[in-house]
Amino acid sequence: MKENNCKVKIGNETRIYKAGTTYQKIAEEFQERYAHQIVLVYVNRFRLQELTKTVETDCEISFLTTEDPIGHATYKRSMCFLLVKAVHDVGGHDTVERVRIHFSMSKGYYCTIEGEVELNQEFLAKVEKRMRSLCKERIPIEKRSIHTSEAVDLFRRHGMYDKERLFEYRRVSKVNIYSMNEFEDYYYGYMVPDAGCLKYFSLHLYDAGFVIQMPVKEAPEEVAPFVPSPKLFHVLKESIEWGDSQEIDTVGALNDMITKYDMREVVLVQEAYQERQIAEIAKRIAGRKGVKFVLIAGPSSSGKTTFSHRLSIQLRVNGMKPHPIAVDNYFVNREDTPRDENGNYNFECLEAIDVEKFNEDMENLLAGKEVYLPIFNFKTGIRTFDTKPKKLGENDILVIEGIHCLNPKLTAALSDSNKFKIYISALTQLNIDEHNRIPSTDGRLIRRLVRDARTRGASAKKTIAMWQSVRRGEEENIFPFQEEADVMFNSSLLYELAVLKQYVEPLLFGVEKHSPEYSEAKRLLKFFDYFVGIGSEYVPTNSLLREFIGGGCFHV
Repeated sequence: MKENNCKVKIGNETRIYKAGTTYQKIAEEFQERYAHQIVLVYVNRFRLQELTKTVETDCEISFLTTEDPIGHATYKRSMCFLLVKAVHDVGGHDTVERVRIHFSMSKGYYCTIEGEVELNQEFLAKVEKRMRSLCKERIPIEKRSIHTSEAVDLFRRHGMYDKERLFEYRRVSKVNIYSMNEFEDYYYGYMVPDAGCLKYFSLHLYDAGFVIQMPVKEAPEEVAPFVPSPKLFHVLKESIEWGDSQEIDTVGALNDMITKYDMREVVLVQEAYQERQIAEIAKRIAGRKGVKFVLIAGPSSSGKTTFSHRLSIQLRVNGMKPHPIAVDNYFVNREDTPRDENGNYNFECLEAIDVEKFNEDMENLLAGKEVYLPIFNFKTGIRTFDTKPKKLGENDILVIEGIHCLNPKLTAALSDSNKFKIYISALTQLNIDEHNRIPSTDGRLIRRLVRDARTRGASAKKTIAMWQSVRRGEEENIFPFQEEADVMFNSSLLYELAVLKQYVEPLLFGVEKHSPEYSEAKRLLKFFDYFVGIGSEYVPTNSLLREFIGGGCFHV
């Protein structure tokens, strides 16, 4: 029988391989040419594949490493699988009830263990030793596809009731199950071929759980020291506890609420919870003497604008007169804007703001002087000035919104006693299941996709294409200063993804298959397969969600 050979083009080179050769085998031949671990492969430019897949026809391939965003996400996802298996191996499958991977912290994930297990340094050291042993042995991560009904039965037998509940709502007929030896689990997204790829990590006890620290994509072979963020951790833990108290900790639980209970009540309870939090922040501000500047910062699509409006209403309830100020109005003229390494205008760096003018105006307002505030024309790129001066009275307070508001350099001339600093972000407290997180960045990207399409006429392709640049700006200008905040506010709503599903799916379907953004659009479409959608009719007009879907009572 004649062997079937395939021509495989890799860069400028073409090689012949037998049909059935794994991409992992080919990757091993080319690994030395790459600075970082190869973990995935693109086939014919746009088809993303795991390395365990095989060559069957002539094709062109390119490799992705742990330095690429998709490759880095694959590394972290696979590391979670290795961690969960090791915990069960060390603690015993009958003793460990569940391992929960909660949220990002430092450069890793905060996790907890439930069951008859004492989580201490000795136990954690055994888990780490087991993980490194599996890594050294290069235990394969195998994948098999089974019927969804079979998957439901499988997870019921394993006691993984969160996954059982999740797949009861899946419309697809097949589910991919991953295994390491006898241990089986489900993961949303691609995986590395074996545990040998997972060399870089560290484990650290923290609070009632522990953190698995992993490299960042900019340095894939370096595990940074664990640096806790107490304020951020507190608000994230509080959000998790709130979700648990509402019995909405996973997508399956949310779907149960949508299909079996009164969703209107669920929505109103979530909204009331946020309103109570905003009211408490306003009360704290009013109770602190001398505060004249409320500074609000947060990453893209956090809902800063709607939050500032709702906070202003609560400040009025407390006898104060709030006045909104957008730091964006202090942009330098377009011709004076700094440029990035590619020669494009860098609107997100602090140097794009006239910091000197901002501090001068704030000092004059604090001194009781009249000030003509700037108005930046985003079409012309030129700053003009308001025709009516601003002057602060006894009960007047400025509510200032901008990405640099927590950077001490922006308000260097102002006394800390006059400032109240707020960090806002959409910190997703909902998980797909106990082992599959929903990254907060995904939640914010989905919000932005919907808003950009509605307010700017931007396609999903365009928004996805610029997202990595937005994220770089956040890493440089926002996240380093989040612990400077007096208070943190989580703008995420437990039910919001079920609403956003109806808005974002048509946008994602519009991304062409032969475009670089298609793999991300496809990933998000698969993600929404888990959700039962709901309409927006129950969403109040003052909801933070209205900033993105429209129909709100604020002009945002």
